[in-house]
Amino acid sequence: MSAKAISEASGKRLLNENLSPGVFTPCRFATVTEDTEFNSLTEKNQWLKKEKLVAKPDQSIKRRGKLGLIKIGAFDDVKEWVNEKLGKDQVVGRTTGKLKNFIIEPFLPHEENEEAYVCIHSHRYGDTILFTHEGGVDIGDVDAKSLKLEVPIETRPTVEKISKDLLEHISGPRKEKVANFIKSLYDVYCDLFFTYLEINPLVITKDSVYILDLAAKLDATADFICNAKWGEIEYPTPFGRDYTPEEAFIADLDAKSGSSLKLTILNEEGRIWTMVAGGGASVIYADTICDLTDAGELANYGEYSGAPSEQQTYEYAKTILSLMTKKPHPDGKILIIGGGIANFTNVAATFKGIVRALQEFQAKLVEGNVKIFVRRAGPNYQEGLRIMREVGNILGIPVHVFGNETHMTAIVGMALGKRPIPKVPTTEATTANFLLPGGQTSVDLKKLLPGQESPSNSRKTSSVDPPCPDKVGEKKPLFHKGSKAIIWGMQTKAVQGMLDFDFVCSRDTPSVSAMVYPFTGDHKQKFYWGHKEILLPVYKNMGDAMKKHPDADIVINFASLRSAYDSTIETLSFPQIRTIAIIAEGIPENMTRVIVKRANEKNVTVIGPATVGGVKPGCFKIGNTGGMMDNILHSKLYRAGSVAYVSRSGGMSNELNNIISHNTNGVYEGVAIGGDRYPGSTFMDHLMRYHDNPEVKMLVLLGEVGGIEEYGVCEAIKSKKITKPLVAWCIGTCATMFASDVQFGHAGACANAEAETATEKNKAFVEAGVHVPKNFDELGEVINRVYIKLVKEGVIVPEEEVPPPTVPMDYNWARELGLIRKPASFMTSISDERGQELLYAGMPISHILEQEMGIGGTLSLLWFQRRLPEWATTFLEMCLMVTADHGPAVSGAHNTIVATRAGKDLVSSLVSGLLTIGDRFGGALDGAARQFSEAFDTDMLPMEFVNSMRKKGKLIMGIGHRVKSLNNPDMRVAVLKKYIKKSFPTTPLLDYALKVEQITTSKKPNLILNVDGLIGVAFVDLLRHSGAFTREEAEEYIEIGTINGLFVLGRSIGFIGHHLDQKRLKQGLYRHPWDDISYVMPEHYST
Repeated sequence: MSAKAISEASGKRLLNENLSPGVFTPCRFATVTEDTEFNSLTEKNQWLKKEKLVAKPDQSIKRRGKLGLIKIGAFDDVKEWVNEKLGKDQVVGRTTGKLKNFIIEPFLPHEENEEAYVCIHSHRYGDTILFTHEGGVDIGDVDAKSLKLEVPIETRPTVEKISKDLLEHISGPRKEKVANFIKSLYDVYCDLFFTYLEINPLVITKDSVYILDLAAKLDATADFICNAKWGEIEYPTPFGRDYTPEEAFIADLDAKSGSSLKLTILNEEGRIWTMVAGGGASVIYADTICDLTDAGELANYGEYSGAPSEQQTYEYAKTILSLMTKKPHPDGKILIIGGGIANFTNVAATFKGIVRALQEFQAKLVEGNVKIFVRRAGPNYQEGLRIMREVGNILGIPVHVFGNETHMTAIVGMALGKRPIPKVPTTEATTANFLLPGGQTSVDLKKLLPGQESPSNSRKTSSVDPPCPDKVGEKKPLFHKGSKAIIWGMQTKAVQGMLDFDFVCSRDTPSVSAMVYPFTGDHKQKFYWGHKEILLPVYKNMGDAMKKHPDADIVINFASLRSAYDSTIETLSFPQIRTIAIIAEGIPENMTRVIVKRANEKNVTVIGPATVGGVKPGCFKIGNTGGMMDNILHSKLYRAGSVAYVSRSGGMSNELNNIISHNTNGVYEGVAIGGDRYPGSTFMDHLMRYHDNPEVKMLVLLGEVGGIEEYGVCEAIKSKKITKPLVAWCIGTCATMFASDVQFGHAGACANAEAETATEKNKAFVEAGVHVPKNFDELGEVINRVYIKLVKEGVIVPEEEVPPPTVPMDYNWARELGLIRKPASFMTSISDERGQELLYAGMPISHILEQEMGIGGTLSLLWFQRRLPEWATTFLEMCLMVTADHGPAVSGAHNTIVATRAGKDLVSSLVSGLLTIGDRFGGALDGAARQFSEAFDTDMLPMEFVNSMRKKGKLIMGIGHRVKSLNNPDMRVAVLKKYIKKSFPTTPLLDYALKVEQITTSKKPNLILNVDGLIGVAFVDLLRHSGAFTREEAEEYIEIGTINGLFVLGRSIGFIGHHLDQKRLKQGLYRHPWDDISYVMPEHYST
């Protein structure tokens, strides 16, 4: 929901901070919650004890005075009254809630004739300012009493205009004060993206203007614009709808996700629980449940949509199951896992998360006698349904599973015993993107009139290709067989889907001309056209794309909510564009209204925002509309039918495609106008296009709660502007059955008046003569009846089906479905970034951080695929410390410094130093480990080992130091040795090496066991005796260079330090001095 109510205190703070100085007396107020200390409150607001006060709840409760929720008196009286009310239950209408927030203000003595009323509210074409010189609790019908000033979009009223149109009952100096106040108030209303602002009463004295009571809503989607001006804004829940811990958890999960996750608990003891995918679908399931049984049986409302990950759906499902299994129900409980036909969500991936949760709650589900009914379709739905059936069999829970062969809400009737449960659900012969010949289902032949064919196997009598633009009246259709689009955004998957649709529709050329992506330079992007690969141009600038593709008249805008406005306004500057589809959800309403206004001025059709788009079968589809190829084939979108529909919900457009294709000869065109309050085009815009097209024989409309656009359709039918048969239904009928307000999935799905409820709209449709089903469950049946009547009358003459061409399946999608296999190019067993959280050797990164495993613990996971004991990880960290650096003179550090001083970057300088590591520098760790291990393992005495190496003429790796000796010991060795002897369970190889040291130092005091040798032999002891490795694993880690890795990793720390040091000291290019070089020239060239 974009328009969200704010507290009275927040509204007054915003006006205090933003209204022009001098136009009113700033509001003084103090807020009280259950955590408020009154002593601290009076210290900060000393006027509280000096003046007469007014106290009232600040929780969006209307008519507080008539409910006895206003207290006037001195501070002590007000304090006592607030404390009595605070935290107590209060009944408001049908809702019971706790009083948790109060606002206390100075009492303003005034006369009744000084009270006025002002309200500003937004609508599609502008804002309305209402004003009446009468205000207060007994104001009555403000719409009838108020004077109105309509302010068109992108305009601001002048003080003179306000005075003339609104203040005819105000005179003298008060008139100028009020006019200036309203002018400033409207400026703030626009600049701070208010959507509603009401002040009653507004007190106008001879001296000033005062704001007494205030109610306001902000456009929450404008946070990225107004955050600095708004400051910290909290949106309180509706009265009586305080978040439960579970609701708060899902709200937090939703805020951290790019998907949509919503949960509202209606009745925790309810019998029927839902887990529904899609905003529109979630409303329809709630409607159907409330229609078929008592609304009190419905336990929750919610949705998950926008391609949530497996982990997110697991958390969502786990939360619902934890609530559902808290208390048993004598009749058992029902879980509806439903949804429409997804456009792009991988159904199997989301179901895997749900399955994890079901497995976790298996015992409680069995104990609670829970029955589960599943209906879903979309990408990879066959695999999703398979795993749901499988989990039912494994867990011993009744799970009834259905796909797109079953009407979306049929499972509700099955669950409630209102319709039979098919023993073997009808399945289609599908292979991922392909619908195999003979696999297409038909509707029940008993529904058809005698002698008529099944609509699923029939076509309209017109030609396969839609008519050319000049054949359909005088108006050029939005989409036709030659339509060309420019895509804003790097949406390669959506573009490939459009090209596949073009191919299956037998288009001669692709419908996508080019892409615009401002974050890269001009280039080409590879796509498939059938079996062939083609290149589509990608432009950095919109102007270049328009100039080079003048035949493109459609733009599909995938820009984010932050940039969708600017990119759309830029698009409107190009006369060649006739249609713009805006996919993004959450564009601020003020911006959307500007887009609508400018598009209307230029006669451009806008579809969206917050939409999946639309489709014209056989011609063109917008982005992801229609879903994957299997659904396009299943719904016969590769050729035109006779039925055109318009819907708000993008997710439900696929369901309409399915319903219409199963009950008629198919869809001619379908558009989802979007779920925002102000869609770019309206129901009437599209219905009139369809009505004027002779190829369209019947119309379907799927509306919803909120707004009044459906009444325009009713008037058009009554006035005979629309004469073609119309089937219509508004979703959201359940809203009037709930005790408190519930915000449905779409921003516009909220009734602000009785006329905006779905129930009233459906009544209006019936009165206008529209074909209206009893509920969504019967929508397909009503559509079928109207279609059969038109066939009988000869309006539609069925035609034989023509099979579509085969479209190859993408390799990646085929692999996702498990239809093919190919050896992987790489294998890894140490980390996995694909899921909800990064894993190191199977351990989530959050656990690694929470358990403070440190660098040593991280190394143990990434290098050894297991968690080593703490003494071992500490040893690894100590090794990194002591090998980090050994001064600037060693070869690696020297090379790093020289490269740095030559102007090289950090990585180049680091690599320059690392490349010196080998047998002569740093290689002693591996060498020492191997030499000492071989001698020890062959039972060679230390003296024999020393003598053997001398005879071979080889140095003992890890023995000897240029500077350190017995008399000048290396403290690194001393500290490490002490730790090893204290912490390691046993150190046989170290003990052996120390005996060798005794022999070598007896000859020369500097032939000590150096730090490389110590680390090498100690590491072997760790591998062999920690209990974490087999002997074979230990030997393998030595052979593959693991020990030397410690030196490389540790010394990298020092090399980076030298690079940064040289940069910080601003050292210039290094040149080695001549006097440090011995020049030895060949003598025979000297003469």
